[in-house]
Amino acid sequence: MTKLAIVYYSATGHGTAMAQRAAAAGRAVGAEVRVRHIAETRDPETFAANPAWSANYAATKDLPAARGEDLVWADAVVFGSPTRFGSTAAPFQTFMDSLGGLWAQGKLADKVYAAFTSSQTAHGGQEATLLGLYVSLMHWGGIIVAPGYTDPLKFADGNPYGVGHITGAQNQNELAPETLAALDHLTTRVVGVADRLSG
Repeated sequence: MTKLAIVYYSATGHGTAMAQRAAAAGRAVGAEVRVRHIAETRDPETFAANPAWSANYAATKDLPAARGEDLVWADAVVFGSPTRFGSTAAPFQTFMDSLGGLWAQGKLADKVYAAFTSSQTAHGGQEATLLGLYVSLMHWGGIIVAPGYTDPLKFADGNPYGVGHITGAQNQNELAPETLAALDHLTTRVVGVADRLSG
């Protein structure tokens, strides 16, 4: 049984919803799934005026937070981060920067990796975020399993690098059917490749 870790940061809850969908897809194809959010680094008072951010913080703050051990445990990892100026969000990057010791020991190598992201607009830096994240995974010696156009549904969501969601200016957009299908496909592909590598 492939061990799949879904490690993500979410501010306003879209990443949480994407992680939950990916987890369900992983379980549906027989993986043992561990979902871990990356802890918020900002003081909740600084985003108290943002109802979605406050609600997601309240809903996730007491859940298990991501640790390096979660990556060591996993055969495959799906990462998630919102896009911030074409890069991952600061809390996500802080988590990544904490993994140097595990990288030096080779404990992050030879695992299957993929990722999802979100942004307010259709051209909000999603591709740059995913590609930049994948550079870090190449440093680790990770095996990147992007979805490519391996299924016709990828022509609907249009992202061969991972999965992206457009949140809208007021974070009002729920996950579209095309995004949900893309998350299912991404996760199924990641688990399938990990299964073959471990077989």
